[in-house]
Amino acid sequence: MSFAPMPCLTPNSRLAVVAPSGPFEQARFEQGLAVLSARYRVEVADEAYGRQRYLAGDDAARARALQRVLDDEGLGAVVAARGGYGAMRLLPALQLHRRVTLLGFSDVTALHLAWQARGWRSIHGPVVTQLGAQPADVVARTFALLEGRAVEPLAGAHTIRAGVAEGPLLGGNLSLLASLVGTSALPSLSGAVLLVEDVGERPYRLDRMWTQLVLSGALRGVAGVVLGEFTDCEEKGAAFSSAEVLAELVGALGVPALAGLPIGHGAVNQPVVLGARVRLDAGERRLETHEGLT
Repeated sequence: MSFAPMPCLTPNSRLAVVAPSGPFEQARFEQGLAVLSARYRVEVADEAYGRQRYLAGDDAARARALQRVLDDEGLGAVVAARGGYGAMRLLPALQLHRRVTLLGFSDVTALHLAWQARGWRSIHGPVVTQLGAQPADVVARTFALLEGRAVEPLAGAHTIRAGVAEGPLLGGNLSLLASLVGTSALPSLSGAVLLVEDVGERPYRLDRMWTQLVLSGALRGVAGVVLGEFTDCEEKGAAFSSAEVLAELVGALGVPALAGLPIGHGAVNQPVVLGARVRLDAGERRLETHEGLT
């Protein structure tokens, strides 16, 4: 499957911020907003400030805000305010007629998968509430990808299984991937280099979610696997780690696999383009984009 290039921003382009998932902490939001506003003309949807239990407003309001952005011909990109939960609830209401560059991660995976199912690329990277605390190189890389410029390869920390794999980089948050099994929102992963990351999930839950993907057939034909950060996923007092559990599970696929990329909920969340063709050299612990982004 080929994936259409993203619309590219230029400095001072219009960029929209929406909250498709949970409510955000105002101070962290303002900090990230300042980073974006230093380079782009940022417009925050009025609905982004909504609150309803664990959601940033009711489904109708969140969907309305996102749809308005998607329908605005003058906007090339939309950035999620934060993750949390709730984006998957919007999927039935969205009309995805026009390619818009999407930036976010975690719960935003539900939207990334919808983009992937349509053959559109998107950026797995910091949400607004995370962006303000990211190192300068992450911010620079984020701007580069939003503007369609080439970026350096990323290095992993540990080879699970050596080998080389090429294909579109797909995936995102493991919990969301597992939750969308059996729905039309989960695209085919055959031939893909699969990226997964997560936060706050104990090893047995990671095992359960991965096993669900295996049993469903969703991982059939996956060309390679890259593991991002699995933050706060340890079982207190256990004699095993989440990394050991994941290495065993992923290794059983028999494809090139690399762990420890700086992607996800850790202190560093390097952005990558989902849908872009990548080359994974697990033995050399290297993931590089293997084609132009525009």
